Amino acid sequence: MASKSEVSKSEVSTFIPMRVHTERDWHQRAESQATDVGQADHVADSPGISSLQTKLLTLRGIVAQEQAQAFLHARLKDLPDPLLLPDMPKAVERLLRAIDAGEYISIHGDYDVDGISATALLYTALEHFGARVTYNIPLRQRDGYGLNAAALERDAAAGVSLVISVDCGISALEEARLACELGIDLIITDHHQPGTQLPPAYACINPWLPDSAYPYPHLCGAGVAFMLMVGLSSALRCQNKLDPAVFDIRRLLDLVALATIADIVPLTGVNRILVRTGLPLLEGDYRPGIARLREVAGVSAVNAGVVGFRLAPRLNAAGRLEDAAAGVELLLSSDLHHAQAIAAELERCNTERREIEETTLRHALERVSAELSDSRRTIVLADPNWHSGVIGIVASRLVELFYRPVILIAIDAATGVGKGSGRSIRGFNLHQALNNCAESLQGYGGHEMAAGLSIDPADVEAFAHALEHYALEQLQPEDLHPRITYDLLLLLDDITPQLHEEIQLLAPFGMGNPEPVFMSTDLNVQQASVVGGGHLRFRVQSGGCSLPCIGFGLAHKLDILQGRIDVLYQVDTNTWQGRTSLQLKIKDVRPCSN
Repeated sequence: MASKSEVSKSEVSTFIPMRVHTERDWHQRAESQATDVGQADHVADSPGISSLQTKLLTLRGIVAQEQAQAFLHARLKDLPDPLLLPDMPKAVERLLRAIDAGEYISIHGDYDVDGISATALLYTALEHFGARVTYNIPLRQRDGYGLNAAALERDAAAGVSLVISVDCGISALEEARLACELGIDLIITDHHQPGTQLPPAYACINPWLPDSAYPYPHLCGAGVAFMLMVGLSSALRCQNKLDPAVFDIRRLLDLVALATIADIVPLTGVNRILVRTGLPLLEGDYRPGIARLREVAGVSAVNAGVVGFRLAPRLNAAGRLEDAAAGVELLLSSDLHHAQAIAAELERCNTERREIEETTLRHALERVSAELSDSRRTIVLADPNWHSGVIGIVASRLVELFYRPVILIAIDAATGVGKGSGRSIRGFNLHQALNNCAESLQGYGGHEMAAGLSIDPADVEAFAHALEHYALEQLQPEDLHPRITYDLLLLLDDITPQLHEEIQLLAPFGMGNPEPVFMSTDLNVQQASVVGGGHLRFRVQSGGCSLPCIGFGLAHKLDILQGRIDVLYQVDTNTWQGRTSLQLKIKDVRPCSN
């Protein structure tokens, strides 16, 4: 990590601290390159799809009638056959034998929302199928990520003969070998990128494996686990050992929706079907833990945004600071009072997490300002006082502020090992970057935009230099300037309740299916003020139309609201005293460019 004391004399004389980005470039979303001008079955010809929806779908690469109809109307019956996943038939057959023989089955999950949800999903289904089942969630501070030897040894001592991993295991080479030595059959279900060598497991179910015939690889861990249970339930029905009237596997889709949204996988294809079906279940009361979680979060109506920003952080909180098993217990609880106590504890953990996060962010900002030049293309910082449970969130905040790939490392005083979390920017594959710097790491894993690692603190400086060198090859200076993408230019007169309804039919929104952003120009500003400490509230007016606006976190742009402006926004609604009206959720604002 280059600091003022580490750079050359010439660099010191010109040292410019890394600058926060306060402005973003506005870019209109480009039409899909897949559009074939001669294509006869364009979305525009598809019945029941409005002109606005046609434009928005085309901008998302959906250019044919079949694609558009599948996007808007696909149902569970349209899901691919789970048996197309690698080793799925083998895993189902092994589970059938375990259930028939009364073997002990142990589920090993991860400590994030995906792992927690997937663990609860498997436990619920297997218990209904007659299995003898238990589960294990690692303690973040003590055990680290994924399968761990101590838990496998405890399982073996307890008579467990079959272990199923969820949301982890694809890189657990040593742990898989240990399972074999202990006489445990290991079924790995995971969705992380596999390495060049696979663990010697009984079965390895991962849609990213090269031999996978499953047509959609972007499942989260709970999605993979759900497909395993679909395959198992189908086999049980064929053997007349399962009555669908007694246990409807579709009731597990609330957990799949929760995990899919929280893990920020694309809300397209299979995931879109799963989430759209599961979201309404999250508003029901049949799972007491979810009902109590909604209460402590102050949530009534549930959508993808509510899951991502209100429910998931609370479910994540215990795993970040203490024991994520509390989250599994909440999701499995059938007792309202017990669920209420767990939800209250998760709320306490979430409050504590936010406080630790803010303290860590302030310290990280001080370090960036003092140590890192604006010429650097990456941020790598390590500190023994940071909590490994919050550094991923803080890394995301730093990416928002400085728009560079960020790796933050918390050094564990007890073990002397650094545990890192990274977040990336558009066009920089973080998993590939870590692979390029693997010589400095003890271990790593993750995705293009987010990853984790372990490292000897003595190797942090070498790793920081290696990552910076790789970024210099991969990123140009213009890549380090944030942008915001909008879909279409609208007049204020275009914004009607019908338009809002047409947009909502494209939901759920998230990764891979962003909520549409629109641009309107040359607007008058009325009644501008700062509310809630850091938010803007104002009205925009053009001709005879005037609409209210809310700009979260945009109070620093109040001075811009003095003349005519251009705005980027999402079309939203606001309910006040029982009355619902249209509102623009402002994403950015600038002086009128006309």
